[in-house]
Amino acid sequence: MLDGFIRVAAASPAVKVGDVDYNVAQTVLCAKKAAENDCAAVVFPELGLTGYTCGDLFLQNALLDKAINGLFDLAEQTEDLNTIIIVGLPYQLGDKLYNVAAVIHQGDILGLVPKQNIPNHSEFYELRHFTPYIDEGVIMTNDEICFGRAVFNCGEFSFAVEICEDLWVASSPSVEYVQSGAQVIFNLSCSDEIIGKAKFRRDLVKMQSAKLMAAYVYADSGLGESTQDLVFAGHNIIAENGKIIAESKRFANDDEDEAVLYADIDLDRIDADRRRSNTFYGVLDGCNGVDIIEFDTEFPDIKLNRKFSKTPFVPSAKGDLEQRCEDILNMQAAGLYTRLKAIGSKKAVIGLSGGLDSTLALIVTIHAFDKLGLDRKNIIGITMPGFGTTSRTKNNSINIAEEYGCTLREISISDAVTQHFKDIGHDPEVRDITYENSQARERTQILMDVANQEGGIVIGTGDLSELALGWATYNGDHMSMYGVNCSIPKTLVRYLVYYESTRTADGNPTLSKALADIVATPVSPELLPPTEDGKISQKTEETVGPYELHDFFLYYMIRYGFTPSKIYRMALAAFEGEYDADTIYKWEETFLRRFFTQQFKRSCVPDGPKVGTVSLSPRGDWRMPSDAKYALWMEDLESVKG
Repeated sequence: MLDGFIRVAAASPAVKVGDVDYNVAQTVLCAKKAAENDCAAVVFPELGLTGYTCGDLFLQNALLDKAINGLFDLAEQTEDLNTIIIVGLPYQLGDKLYNVAAVIHQGDILGLVPKQNIPNHSEFYELRHFTPYIDEGVIMTNDEICFGRAVFNCGEFSFAVEICEDLWVASSPSVEYVQSGAQVIFNLSCSDEIIGKAKFRRDLVKMQSAKLMAAYVYADSGLGESTQDLVFAGHNIIAENGKIIAESKRFANDDEDEAVLYADIDLDRIDADRRRSNTFYGVLDGCNGVDIIEFDTEFPDIKLNRKFSKTPFVPSAKGDLEQRCEDILNMQAAGLYTRLKAIGSKKAVIGLSGGLDSTLALIVTIHAFDKLGLDRKNIIGITMPGFGTTSRTKNNSINIAEEYGCTLREISISDAVTQHFKDIGHDPEVRDITYENSQARERTQILMDVANQEGGIVIGTGDLSELALGWATYNGDHMSMYGVNCSIPKTLVRYLVYYESTRTADGNPTLSKALADIVATPVSPELLPPTEDGKISQKTEETVGPYELHDFFLYYMIRYGFTPSKIYRMALAAFEGEYDADTIYKWEETFLRRFFTQQFKRSCVPDGPKVGTVSLSPRGDWRMPSDAKYALWMEDLESVKG
């Protein structure tokens, strides 16, 4: 099982009500199809061996006897498959009839899990036939099968089963299952279709997976169930940690290819979320009476069909992205608003470079000042041209400051830095790190001193990606009095500025145009002289690497603690056709080296608001020694070379 990925499936084969032989045959076909696709497990609908809509036929011995015989037939016909098969049937134990899920693997019936919550309202009248299960521990039936509540552990992963209504009640059995170690919950369901129910069902599965920090695989009945009073749509859903990763088309045709829904589940992601949350297991851990049924097997490494977003910090849907941008701007502005109000400051100072970060910081400050009812003239934007400043970035700085109605000051740093070079004995023709950092520190000194003059605070412009890479001059642009962008990655900064440009398009086309041009400007500190034709010569991504790759590495390393080798293979899939393997490897190696060696800069960053799940604040989310060794991570990355 490479990188913690397993493939699971939810299947809705056509059924014939009361025809067990036909239903077993259809189940076998789908199970074989799942096995051919390297599925670790496939779940089928509730009471699928008989059909859910049998009514009083469930009280007939002929059907009950045939159902258990069908179960053994199914186990025998699938004994060569290394795929866990989970099917539903009626099962009589003593003088009680239960609605159960049977877990089968390589011909063995590992256990029968009874439904605990039996609905008897609206269109459901299951209490007429079935007994609600009351936990008495796992027992052995006359058929020598384990019966009761259990978590199944095969070494590769742990899973549990609940049936339809068990999901819809306030206290689902799956809560105790996950607290006993289950990473995946399979649900056998027969949920009829009425207006509005599909969305509710989808939201329910999604939120249950989020609450459980688990994968949730939901199999629904479809064609063939009786439509005497109800209609069934075969609405299969697979969710992971609060996200729908696969969903079937409802009312699909009677087609084998459409009968099985697949998804590749990331068990490492599930484990990472649980590891981070010390409230997950709670007081029930080890005390909830759930038995563990263990069996041995190994699943093959799968060729991933799962898609990975190239920009995990950025929502893919346009509507979601716009809402995300609005929320983030509001959170950033709220952080600055609260800080200004708390210290009684009515002025802010920002260094405007004409780049993305300083533009976003200005946008946030505008929002905060508007919220406070302060005059925008109290926002002092300072453009500080130096040896590498181009007319494009300088003009954009001027345009946005003027269009927003801020106070604009231009203070050249050239003379001051030239004098500084003389003072320290540095040859200005040597374009080294001293040449660059002297300019950055001079700019920071100007901002700090003007803030003192005006009784204001310096608004930091550095973003999360720069903090991760240490791409900031220590005690230069690294420092401010409040860093509004500290948890915004570079890939998201670009979208936020673009979003602002679309919002201002109608009311202020000049501002909108300037913002759009800033979005299109190459990322650069502009510390080296421009080209002969006046264009930017120093492009950050040519030196440190593409930010979209670094943000990808950052997200999965910090959010989930994934190994470098796993992140590398995920990046290969996400950026296929854009970067070759050697390029991805090169920049991930750079990321790891810089991330570890630059921690000392993150240990003393200014205050700033956390807005996402990844943050590097030393006071909140990320505590790391500045002298930690990174050989272990490099060795893991090197393992991908074989």
